[in-house]
Amino acid sequence: MTQSRHDWPSLVASRSDAPAPPRASAARIGVGGPVGSGKTALIEALIPALHRRGVDLAVVTNDLVTKEDAERLRRSGLIAPERVLAVEAGACPHTVIREDPTLNMAAGDDLEAAFPGLELVIFESGGDNLASTFSLDLVDWWIFVIDVAGGDDIPRKKGPGVLKSDLLVVNKTDLAPHVGVDLPRMLAEADAVRGGRPVVATNARSGAGVEDVADAIAHAVLFRE
Repeated sequence: MTQSRHDWPSLVASRSDAPAPPRASAARIGVGGPVGSGKTALIEALIPALHRRGVDLAVVTNDLVTKEDAERLRRSGLIAPERVLAVEAGACPHTVIREDPTLNMAAGDDLEAAFPGLELVIFESGGDNLASTFSLDLVDWWIFVIDVAGGDDIPRKKGPGVLKSDLLVVNKTDLAPHVGVDLPRMLAEADAVRGGRPVVATNARSGAGVEDVADAIAHAVLFRE
């Protein structure tokens, strides 16, 4: 008779030579976007939102030759410092999330080994353009962050990040009146180019819209109601 996964403990108890059951892998998501769009601020806001949903998580940051984003998260008090790892890309940060993600894959594996029961690993890309896309060898689902101050023409430029991400976040909505951006129009144009893929407007500093992003992760990635 075929045994289900729930039968493994009794099987192990009855057979001393039985191997341990395979460990379930944590889901892996990416957060990319241009420099200054608010990727780290969004992750800082998401950590408590996901914790409130009971999600056991860790973070991997990427940058050229620094661990600045990782150190910022470690100092934040929002997450245990040992749950944050940094990858120093040594070149364009997108190379290590797109062409050769092995350094990040290894960092994720290290976190899963260190924290049994880990459900989610968030990978933050270093940002310097609008073209960041995550390798599907690395992540299951990814978010692209743009900000209002970067210009309301970003959706119209149809960069790969805007078009291909599983969730587009339009951040810093509070700045729209100060930079001459028609926010409703920018959001409508983002909806139009994404072909039905979701768009969420946020102000990561105030927390506006962050719960919607956390809900999207919980539903689409962790399959929670």
